[in-house]
Amino acid sequence: MSYDLIIPTYNPGPEFLELVKSMDHQSVRPEKIIITNTEQKFFDRLIFATSFATDYKNLDLRHISKREFDHGRTRNESVKRSEADYFLMMTQDAMPMDDRLAEKLLNVFKKDKTIAAAFARQIPRDDSNEAEKFTRAFNYPKESAVHSEADIDTLGIKAYYCSNVCAMYRRDVFEELGGFLNHTIFNEDMLYAAKAIHAGYKIAYVAEATVVHSHNYTNKQQYKRYFDNGVSHAKHPEIFEGLSVNSEGMKLVKKTAAHLVGTGRTFEVIPLYIQSACKFLGFRKGKHYRRLSKRTILHCTSNPEYWITDELLRDRGSVDARKGYGRSEEEINMIKDGLHSRLTDAEKENGLKN
Repeated sequence: MSYDLIIPTYNPGPEFLELVKSMDHQSVRPEKIIITNTEQKFFDRLIFATSFATDYKNLDLRHISKREFDHGRTRNESVKRSEADYFLMMTQDAMPMDDRLAEKLLNVFKKDKTIAAAFARQIPRDDSNEAEKFTRAFNYPKESAVHSEADIDTLGIKAYYCSNVCAMYRRDVFEELGGFLNHTIFNEDMLYAAKAIHAGYKIAYVAEATVVHSHNYTNKQQYKRYFDNGVSHAKHPEIFEGLSVNSEGMKLVKKTAAHLVGTGRTFEVIPLYIQSACKFLGFRKGKHYRRLSKRTILHCTSNPEYWITDELLRDRGSVDARKGYGRSEEEINMIKDGLHSRLTDAEKENGLKN
């Protein structure tokens, strides 16, 4: 079973070089290492005076501008450069726990041909705060699981969970389902998982396949991330409508607070509540983004480039192709009149006028 490794990057740090090295030494090595980097200047600065470009003969590196990046489209374009039966999506800040990460993910597909994607467990970095550590343990438990359409009633939104921090995909199913949505601000992985589940496929969570990955986001960063998450939910009611999100969030907050108190970290409870409030407010505002001005949206989002593209796509979609592109009604009428005059003259010359 062959696979290609796909990593989108933006201003990567030294840990990215370690990630690529680690993946190149896996028990099952990738056929190709496909990197789509946003803004070449940052990447060039990272690999300056290193042998990175020559160390990997299977490297496929391409650069794009920040405005070109899209969570869905950029990954779809990367997949087109792959020819393997499977591909592994990773982010630049994930790190395999051992050299059998890819092998463990691939093994799942051998056992069940209806699995469309398999994602890894995430454990926090050593520098993570206690709340982040508990959150990772809550969202990524020690027990593996396989989710199908039959689990939606009991699991709700968790049935669609999948993370491109580290997720392996079956190429034939990916192409059958049309890949990721091309224009997405957030959740391209969950949206794909939902599409796969409703098409009769399954999503596997593989706890024994583990990566180290976590963040210590500020309150402002959390607000912006959850605003984008709310926008994603609002734009895709066909997936998220009717599924409880806030109840899952409240459950996590309560359990985290109890954990902090139980471990003698009561002083961390107030910061937890403040950050949770930022997440809730950001998410709620994102869900109602249609009521907001463009200026407010750009102030709230963590991805302003998305909204520039979104506006262009909406403008393009509002154009009636039968009336021309970007022409005023006056210009259209002038063209029609001119065309009518030319036809009339031609009819006279050829004796075709009635």
